[in-house]
Amino acid sequence: MTQPAVLYAPTAAVRTHPKLIAIASGKGGVGKTWLAISLSHALTEIGLSTLLFDGDLGLANVDVQLGLVPERDLSAVLRGECSLAAARSRHPDAGFDVIAGRSGAGGLAGLAAEKLADLTDSLFRLAGDYDRVILDLAAGVERPVRFLAAQSGLCIVVVTDEPTSLTDAYAFIKLLVMRTPQALPKIVVNQAGSVSEGEKTYQALAKACESFLGLRPALLGIVPRDGKVKAAIRKQTPLLTRHPDSAAAESLRRLARDIAEAPPG
Repeated sequence: MTQPAVLYAPTAAVRTHPKLIAIASGKGGVGKTWLAISLSHALTEIGLSTLLFDGDLGLANVDVQLGLVPERDLSAVLRGECSLAAARSRHPDAGFDVIAGRSGAGGLAGLAAEKLADLTDSLFRLAGDYDRVILDLAAGVERPVRFLAAQSGLCIVVVTDEPTSLTDAYAFIKLLVMRTPQALPKIVVNQAGSVSEGEKTYQALAKACESFLGLRPALLGIVPRDGKVKAAIRKQTPLLTRHPDSAAAESLRRLARDIAEAPPG
């Protein structure tokens, strides 16, 4: 089915929801899902009710990283078997709600425009139940991913110092702002060897955006490389639960505080 151009046409009046925070990346393997989980946990810790939405049907792994086996997931919603609200499950320890995807169920890239619009409407309604809704988007630059990113009050692009991460993040930002110029994302550098190395990674991306796009996305935070992250993922336990005093955990708490202190949107 041909997708209506109106969904993706450039417009200054695109609808956004201030409580939605999209977590995106140009490529996989940069720790995007881990960051979405950890940010959800950190926001919950400081008293903000939070929903984590796994928006990657093709390679969904929020539930795997958390060790959850939900009765319903996003694929059931898209098949019309239940509402989006009915697909929620609560993480027993971290305290935030989760709407899981299903790996291998087919990505949002193949979702008809009407269903994508209906899904967004449901997300907007559901956001009324929460202080923040974290959208863990699929890696890549597909139009539905950019569409969901543009609907969010805040879009975070996760990058590492790998050259492919930087080039793919630049491509994502370019395509996003070409369609929705007001949807300028902010940057989180993950797996940084040090603060100075993280700043160097950010500057490389910011310089490319400034030189070729005439814009400069802001740096939102730097998350250090921390072996305890992989250890927590292997145990299917949130980092803030298993290693609450780790360097990466502390950086996520700072990031959550900065987001909480800023007005939504």
